[in-house]
Amino acid sequence: MRPDAEVEPGSLLVAAPSLNDPNFKRTVVYIIDQRPEGTLGVVLNRPSEVAVHDVLPPWGPHVSKPQCVHIGGPVEQKTALCLAALKAGTDPSTVDGLVGVQGPVALIDLDAEPDDLLPLVRGLRVFAGYSGWGEGQLAGEIERGDWIVVTGLADDVLAGANTDLWGRVLRRQGMPLALLSTYPADVRTN
Repeated sequence: MRPDAEVEPGSLLVAAPSLNDPNFKRTVVYIIDQRPEGTLGVVLNRPSEVAVHDVLPPWGPHVSKPQCVHIGGPVEQKTALCLAALKAGTDPSTVDGLVGVQGPVALIDLDAEPDDLLPLVRGLRVFAGYSGWGEGQLAGEIERGDWIVVTGLADDVLAGANTDLWGRVLRRQGMPLALLSTYPADVRTN
């Protein structure tokens, strides 16, 4: 079995404490698409200083707090993606402007009219750029121990800026993974 066989849309990649790449240190990546030729996701816990209303005025007042653009990853940072947690009973396959990802999480077409889609969502987040892996690349990183693959929740997509999402996701995994949530950001300060 390939090391990335358990990765699917809706999975989370939680950076191992040993992953020191500045793009991914202590990040939680939500997987949007996984295919044999590659994987696409967004970093959930990297808010920027840029307000959504400054770059996408129609959507600015509607994004979940903090109302800033999040850094989805190092790839194509001038591209915007929007993830939404849908209200119960909403089927994204029946709504223009929504593309289902997993369960109540969907991508929103930012060219759509916000007023048409807002009654269907309970929260949304805008990301600049994304995280991407080519064929076999993610499997190698998982095998090396860079990522811990866990099941994601819709509320992870909407986590606030003051939430330690990395620690929260690890704590809910139970032992022994929960112990990693106490790993210091800098072991020299331990």
